[in-house]
Amino acid sequence: MTAMTRELPAVLLEAFQRNGRVNAAMLDAITDTDLDLSDGQGGMSVGQHLEHMAGMRRYWVGRVSPAHGEAMTFTTQEGDQRSWTVTLSPAELREAFNQGDAAVLEAVQSAYAEGRSFTGVYESDPAHFLQHTIVHDSHHRGQVMSLLRRGGRSLEQMDALEQAIWPIWKE
Repeated sequence: MTAMTRELPAVLLEAFQRNGRVNAAMLDAITDTDLDLSDGQGGMSVGQHLEHMAGMRRYWVGRVSPAHGEAMTFTTQEGDQRSWTVTLSPAELREAFNQGDAAVLEAVQSAYAEGRSFTGVYESDPAHFLQHTIVHDSHHRGQVMSLLRRGGRSLEQMDALEQAIWPIWKE
Protein backbone atom coordinates (compact mmCIF):
# COMPACT_ATOMS: atom_id res chain seq x y z
CA MET A 1 0.00 0.00 0.00
CA THR A 2 1.37 3.40 -0.89
CA ALA A 3 1.05 6.48 1.26
CA MET A 4 -1.64 7.80 -1.07
CA THR A 5 -3.89 4.75 -0.70
CA ARG A 6 -3.74 4.39 3.06
CA GLU A 7 -6.96 4.66 4.99
CA LEU A 8 -7.37 5.40 8.64
CA PRO A 9 -8.11 2.03 10.30
CA ALA A 10 -11.82 2.05 11.17
CA VAL A 11 -11.29 0.27 14.48
CA LEU A 12 -8.74 2.90 15.56
CA LEU A 13 -11.11 5.72 14.58
CA GLU A 14 -13.85 4.01 16.59
CA ALA A 15 -11.51 3.60 19.59
CA PHE A 16 -10.57 7.30 19.42
CA GLN A 17 -14.24 8.30 19.32
CA ARG A 18 -15.05 6.01 22.24
CA ASN A 19 -12.15 7.50 24.17
CA GLY A 20 -13.79 10.91 23.73
CA ARG A 21 -17.10 9.57 24.99
CA VAL A 22 -15.38 8.08 28.04
CA ASN A 23 -13.77 11.44 28.77
CA ALA A 24 -17.17 13.13 28.43
CA ALA A 25 -18.77 10.63 30.83
CA MET A 26 -16.03 11.28 33.37
CA LEU A 27 -16.37 15.06 32.95
CA ASP A 28 -20.12 14.74 33.55
CA ALA A 29 -19.28 13.51 37.04
CA ILE A 30 -16.65 16.16 37.84
CA THR A 31 -17.65 19.16 39.95
CA ASP A 32 -15.83 22.45 40.49
CA THR A 33 -14.88 21.17 43.96
CA ASP A 34 -13.40 17.98 42.52
CA LEU A 35 -10.90 20.00 40.47
CA ASP A 36 -8.91 20.74 43.65
CA LEU A 37 -8.66 17.13 44.84
CA SER A 38 -5.05 15.96 45.09
CA ASP A 39 -3.05 13.27 46.82
CA GLY A 40 -1.59 15.84 49.21
CA GLN A 41 1.89 14.62 48.36
CA GLY A 42 2.80 16.85 45.44
CA GLY A 43 0.94 15.05 42.67
CA MET A 44 -1.33 16.81 40.23
CA SER A 45 -4.89 17.64 41.23
CA VAL A 46 -7.91 16.41 39.31
CA GLY A 47 -8.10 19.75 37.51
CA GLN A 48 -4.41 19.69 36.67
CA HIS A 49 -4.72 16.20 35.19
CA LEU A 50 -7.70 17.28 33.10
CA GLU A 51 -6.07 20.50 31.88
CA HIS A 52 -2.92 18.52 31.08
CA MET A 53 -4.98 16.06 29.03
CA ALA A 54 -6.58 18.88 27.06
CA GLY A 55 -3.28 20.74 26.78
CA MET A 56 -1.58 17.65 25.37
CA ARG A 57 -3.85 17.87 22.36
CA ARG A 58 -3.13 21.56 21.87
CA TYR A 59 0.63 21.06 22.20
CA TRP A 60 0.97 18.07 19.86
CA VAL A 61 -1.46 19.28 17.21
CA GLY A 62 0.46 22.56 17.20
CA ARG A 63 3.65 20.61 16.51
CA VAL A 64 2.40 18.22 13.86
CA SER A 65 -0.20 20.37 12.10
CA PRO A 66 -0.06 24.05 13.15
CA ALA A 67 -3.02 25.01 10.96
CA HIS A 68 -5.24 22.56 12.85
CA GLY A 69 -3.83 23.78 16.15
CA GLU A 70 -5.07 27.28 15.41
CA ALA A 71 -8.67 26.01 15.50
CA MET A 72 -8.44 25.43 19.25
CA THR A 73 -9.50 28.50 21.20
CA PHE A 74 -8.89 27.24 24.74
CA THR A 75 -5.70 27.84 26.68
CA THR A 76 -4.11 25.83 29.45
CA GLN A 77 -1.12 26.44 31.65
CA GLU A 78 2.33 25.51 30.36
CA GLY A 79 5.36 24.10 32.15
CA ASP A 80 5.35 22.04 35.34
CA GLN A 81 1.79 20.78 35.76
CA ARG A 82 2.17 20.49 39.54
CA SER A 83 2.46 24.27 39.85
CA TRP A 84 -0.50 25.11 37.60
CA THR A 85 -3.47 27.05 38.82
CA VAL A 86 -6.48 25.35 37.27
CA THR A 87 -8.29 27.88 35.11
CA LEU A 88 -10.91 25.81 33.27
CA SER A 89 -14.26 24.75 34.73
CA PRO A 90 -15.69 21.30 34.00
CA ALA A 91 -17.82 22.82 31.21
CA GLU A 92 -14.80 24.60 29.72
CA LEU A 93 -12.81 21.38 29.97
CA ARG A 94 -15.52 19.57 28.04
CA GLU A 95 -15.28 22.18 25.27
CA ALA A 96 -11.48 21.96 25.30
CA PHE A 97 -11.66 18.18 24.90
CA ASN A 98 -14.20 18.55 22.07
CA GLN A 99 -12.01 21.08 20.25
CA GLY A 100 -8.86 19.06 20.89
CA ASP A 101 -10.33 15.78 19.71
CA ALA A 102 -11.67 17.43 16.56
CA ALA A 103 -8.28 19.01 15.84
CA VAL A 104 -6.39 15.75 16.44
CA LEU A 105 -8.72 13.80 14.15
CA GLU A 106 -8.71 16.46 11.45
CA ALA A 107 -4.90 16.67 11.53
CA VAL A 108 -4.58 12.90 11.16
CA GLN A 109 -7.20 12.68 8.43
CA SER A 110 -5.54 15.55 6.57
CA ALA A 111 -2.16 13.83 6.75
CA TYR A 112 -3.72 10.64 5.40
CA ALA A 113 -5.46 12.49 2.56
CA GLU A 114 -2.19 14.18 1.62
CA GLY A 115 -0.14 10.99 1.97
CA ARG A 116 2.27 12.52 4.48
CA SER A 117 3.59 11.74 7.91
CA PHE A 118 4.09 14.10 10.84
CA THR A 119 7.73 14.98 10.31
CA GLY A 120 9.82 14.42 13.40
CA VAL A 121 7.02 12.91 15.47
CA TYR A 122 4.74 10.20 14.04
CA GLU A 123 6.77 9.46 10.94
CA SER A 124 5.68 5.86 10.43
CA ASP A 125 1.95 6.61 10.56
CA PRO A 126 -0.02 9.70 11.62
CA ALA A 127 -2.60 7.37 13.22
CA HIS A 128 -0.09 6.83 16.02
CA PHE A 129 -1.22 10.25 17.25
CA LEU A 130 -4.68 8.76 17.89
CA GLN A 131 -3.07 5.88 19.80
CA HIS A 132 -0.92 8.31 21.78
CA THR A 133 -4.01 10.29 22.78
CA ILE A 134 -5.94 7.19 23.88
CA VAL A 135 -3.06 5.83 25.96
CA HIS A 136 -2.26 9.25 27.46
CA ASP A 137 -5.91 9.82 28.41
CA SER A 138 -6.22 6.35 29.93
CA HIS A 139 -3.20 6.96 32.11
CA HIS A 140 -4.54 10.24 33.46
CA ARG A 141 -8.15 9.03 33.78
CA GLY A 142 -6.91 6.31 36.11
CA GLN A 143 -5.22 8.93 38.25
CA VAL A 144 -8.35 11.10 38.27
CA MET A 145 -10.48 8.12 39.30
CA SER A 146 -8.07 7.36 42.13
CA LEU A 147 -8.17 10.96 43.33
CA LEU A 148 -11.97 10.97 43.27
CA ARG A 149 -11.97 7.78 45.34
CA ARG A 150 -9.44 9.20 47.80
CA GLY A 151 -11.36 12.48 47.87
CA GLY A 152 -14.39 10.87 49.46
CA ARG A 153 -16.55 9.56 46.66
CA SER A 154 -18.67 6.74 48.01
CA LEU A 155 -18.51 3.22 46.64
CA GLU A 156 -21.93 3.80 45.08
CA GLN A 157 -20.79 7.03 43.41
CA MET A 158 -17.67 5.37 42.04
CA ASP A 159 -19.70 2.40 40.82
CA ALA A 160 -22.09 4.78 39.04
CA LEU A 161 -19.15 6.49 37.36
CA GLU A 162 -17.68 3.14 36.32
CA GLN A 163 -21.08 2.13 34.92
CA ALA A 164 -21.13 5.32 32.85
CA ILE A 165 -17.66 4.61 31.44
CA TRP A 166 -17.11 0.88 30.91
CA PRO A 167 -20.14 0.09 28.74
CA ILE A 168 -18.75 2.48 26.12
CA TRP A 169 -15.78 0.14 25.61
CA LYS A 170 -18.01 -2.94 25.46
CA GLU A 171 -20.30 -1.81 22.62
